[in-house]
Amino acid sequence: MKRELGLLDATLLVAGSMIGSGIFIVSADITRNVGSSGWLIVIWLITGFMTLTAALSYGELSGMFPKAGGQYVYLKEAYNPLVAFLYGWALFLVIQTGTIAAVGVAFSKFTAYLIPGVSEDIILFSIGVVKVSPAQLLSIVVIVLLTYINTKGIKDGKIIQTSFTLAKILSLAGLIIFGLLMLKPEVWNANWADAWNLHKLNKDGSVESYITVAAMGAIAAAMVGSIFSSDAWNNVTFIAGEIVNPKRNIGLSLFLGTFIVTVIYVLTNVMYTAVLPLQDIASAAKERVAVEASQVIFGGIGTTVIAIMIMISTFGCNNGLILSGARVYYTMANDGLFFKKTAVLNKHAVPAFALWAQCIVASVLCLSGHYGDLLDMISFVVVIFYVLTIAGIYILRKKRPDLERPYKAFGYPVLPAIYIVMGIAFCILLIIYKPLYTWPGLIIVLIGLPVYYFWKGRAIRSSSPAS
Repeated sequence: MKRELGLLDATLLVAGSMIGSGIFIVSADITRNVGSSGWLIVIWLITGFMTLTAALSYGELSGMFPKAGGQYVYLKEAYNPLVAFLYGWALFLVIQTGTIAAVGVAFSKFTAYLIPGVSEDIILFSIGVVKVSPAQLLSIVVIVLLTYINTKGIKDGKIIQTSFTLAKILSLAGLIIFGLLMLKPEVWNANWADAWNLHKLNKDGSVESYITVAAMGAIAAAMVGSIFSSDAWNNVTFIAGEIVNPKRNIGLSLFLGTFIVTVIYVLTNVMYTAVLPLQDIASAAKERVAVEASQVIFGGIGTTVIAIMIMISTFGCNNGLILSGARVYYTMANDGLFFKKTAVLNKHAVPAFALWAQCIVASVLCLSGHYGDLLDMISFVVVIFYVLTIAGIYILRKKRPDLERPYKAFGYPVLPAIYIVMGIAFCILLIIYKPLYTWPGLIIVLIGLPVYYFWKGRAIRSSSPAS
């Protein structure tokens, strides 16, 4: 692999992979769960703290193992190949591919504001119970296009990632600035008059109180959206083999990228409360809070403005997801735990077969229409793997004390421990109060057990003298 990504490229990959469509949408569901402006911001602050803490902890791991595969490699080194495989399996089946599908369809949905003919409400044809819309087909076209571009080498993918991420950061900054300049005192005062009253706010305006324990469950449910919107920050670790001076630049890019996005996300939500009544945030049409806010800020052209912003955001986000995800499957194949062809680099020094395999799964998920449900279900599993990976820092300090650590986890042992406690609490609360967000994700992971032993058996047979 060619080391062609510098610190700026890596930082923008972190930020660009995180900022997709979530920040424009999920605040509606969060507001319904917590019912107040103060708690809306607190949810984003908690998520930002967890993300930053995890990113700072990953800096130590990335310095120790600066090679392609990232989190898969960290889990293998701290635990064993089985735990690492189960992560890679979930990544290939749902986490990465499901996110690519969701972001691709989000691109198409907002393209429909400018080109009504690609609306998700139009049914072109049906395949059994599956109904196919122009939005789904457009999302597949975009995924195929970006996959093709990334098979031509890391340089082309880098150009798209850098330019689109800078564009969406500047666009979001502009939206925040214009929104705060358009602050409506009566809206702001009403939203913040009772900012810390945690309750359920329904779309019809009715209110439901929580008992103390149920309130914790509501916070966990609210965080599903913010965690989804803040995920994929770890993708930069997947492409460590193509980053210049990875021992320094991966850890630094993780901090800079997550910090930038955390600030943008919190300020965006502050802006929402400055221009929209809380009820309007909670009941935004099709959850599209940013569209409602943009119409207030920019008037009649607001919908067009936000549609273009989200198209830029989702296009750049998917490029980063597609570029980085394939490197994990490449590393798995080198360990004998995936298709052999996935371990082969093409003439442009990129794992083309892995890219196309990822493209096929993501495209199928686009057609299924269930990528959103899958991502809700997998949030539980994503956090479990983050917790396991960060716990791996403690294990590796005992297991591999002599290994070079050019960067050590900030705040160790306290901050990583805080993340582990918060992550476990989040998962336990989801098990209790939102079981539909937990057991399906676990089933997807556990299906990987027989698959692992199948691949392992194949690897042993192929390496035996008799073969």
